[in-house]
Amino acid sequence: MSINYPNKKVMTQTSHEVSYGQRGMTFEKELNESNKYYQAHNKALIHKKPTPIQIVKVDYPSRQKAVIREAYFQSPSTTDYNGIYRGKYIDFEAKETTSKTAFPIQNIHEHQYAHIMQVIGLGGIAFILVKFSALNKVYLLDGNIVVEAYEKYLKDGPKSFSIKFFVEKGHEITERCLFSIDYLKIIDKVYFSD
Repeated sequence: MSINYPNKKVMTQTSHEVSYGQRGMTFEKELNESNKYYQAHNKALIHKKPTPIQIVKVDYPSRQKAVIREAYFQSPSTTDYNGIYRGKYIDFEAKETTSKTAFPIQNIHEHQYAHIMQVIGLGGIAFILVKFSALNKVYLLDGNIVVEAYEKYLKDGPKSFSIKFFVEKGHEITERCLFSIDYLKIIDKVYFSD
């Protein structure tokens, strides 16, 4: 299958190429399970946002076996998840890194930074969740800190968030709900504690 990105770059994958497309899928799966749990227990309603695509070529051997052969990303997506919790709009990006020491700021794209800034400006809660898979640690980093760091990055500031930065400025998520990540407990602590 070929996927055409907004920058006109066409990506196709053959069996011998290295694919990074599944990186973060375990983390995403954990978050999706958490969100199902939250919804089933009427705690929050948070969903993964679909990436908007334009389907160009489809093979129809039969109606039940239609196969997409070519598609274009219509526009860059904003962040990964959004929803409502305790009457507040929540919007966040989920990232995963194999590094034990740092998370590159360039992994937060400009349109995501702008979106996080707009959500905060409109009174919503925005943040990023970063999983350091080699350390088996997950951190929540408030959107205001992300915006401030990204603006420094654009002005030739630091190129990455160190693990020390996450420990000092972020919030480690240690709670689990069944087999998934219970990030609502940290949201309560960061955004709703009085």
